[in-house]
Amino acid sequence: MYLKFRNIAISGGVVVGKNTLLDNLKPYLKPHGWRFTSGGRILRDFTKEYIQPLAKLVPDDFHNKLDKRTTDLMEDGKYVIEAWLAGFMTRERNDTLRVLLMCGNDALRIDRVVNRDRISINEAKEFIKDREEGNFVEWKRIYGNYNFFDPKYYHLVIDTYSSGPHETVGIVLDLLGYKNGKDEKSLTKEKHLVK
Repeated sequence: MYLKFRNIAISGGVVVGKNTLLDNLKPYLKPHGWRFTSGGRILRDFTKEYIQPLAKLVPDDFHNKLDKRTTDLMEDGKYVIEAWLAGFMTRERNDTLRVLLMCGNDALRIDRVVNRDRISINEAKEFIKDREEGNFVEWKRIYGNYNFFDPKYYHLVIDTYSSGPHETVGIVLDLLGYKNGKDEKSLTKEKHLVK
């Protein structure tokens, strides 16, 4: 299947829908040989912290290995990677569709954490603040003073507050060139056959 991009990098902060998008892409792309991974899962396994590990819990060398692994996995194509900085790390790759997810409603993000982790509203607020501020401080120390979520690094920026899970996956598949299981070249060939 020919598509406009060979890989997809999904980025965003805490509880913006990165894992949901990753999971929702699987039924469409997995039958065509695409593979899926999560930078957060790798980090959680390393730190043994299974909610949302802080970037500072791992040495700089681990961050460098994780970044290299992200780009190495994409060499063969057909990879979907979900990680906070996946889009930023693949910003030089023309073959990778870079998607930034955000949620324009903090109350919804807080509610997602409360329900997911079964904690209080105040704990959820602190959790989101600590994770995001702490990670960005650490990443700026390691990589430089970047705005890692600057839209200029991404092909798509989707607000998951106004775009539900099914609409979000549809937007990504449309830009990828995926049409009902067929790519644009296949659809063009079929149109010519019908004539």
